[in-house]
Amino acid sequence: MNVIVEISARHLHLSQEHLDILFGAGHQLTSKKALSQPGQFACEEKVEVVGSKGSLKMSVLGPVRPATQVEISLTDARVLGLTPPVRPSGSVENSPGVLLKGTTGEVKLPQGVIAAQRHIHITPEDAKIMGVADKQIVKLQTYTSRPLVFDDVVVRVSPDFETFVHLDYDEANACGFKNGDLGRILP
Repeated sequence: MNVIVEISARHLHLSQEHLDILFGAGHQLTSKKALSQPGQFACEEKVEVVGSKGSLKMSVLGPVRPATQVEISLTDARVLGLTPPVRPSGSVENSPGVLLKGTTGEVKLPQGVIAAQRHIHITPEDAKIMGVADKQIVKLQTYTSRPLVFDDVVVRVSPDFETFVHLDYDEANACGFKNGDLGRILP
């Protein structure tokens, strides 16, 4: 069974507390575009993320989360002057921090910057068909202009997901990705 491959560009998730500081008390995120995962959306709001060497403007993804997290590629990390760990989303312990600048304030984030581990969001039904389980590490063959096999792809199973592979820009560029490309979990 093939799966659709997507790029997960640099972005951040904000807690309501940090959203209020960066954009004003009681601010609600403004949806710009729905994403492939149900209930997730790209926002109109942008945040400047400042590291020791440089800064990048990043999109906020909604809805708000319990904790603020910044997800970047390793190339982005060099621009910012950071060395983030490669981890699954939400695993931010002992990761670097950054300064976040919004329209009404700033937040000094003591930790929370990661390079997201490549992953597959998958429905329980598709997981059963493909013979994979939540948190399993698999290999993924891409059917792109520069086909690659990616190791260390984490499977994330939930009834709240749609089945899509997420690669960051570095990984997508390495395999010559373009919209509509597919991949397949290898046995």
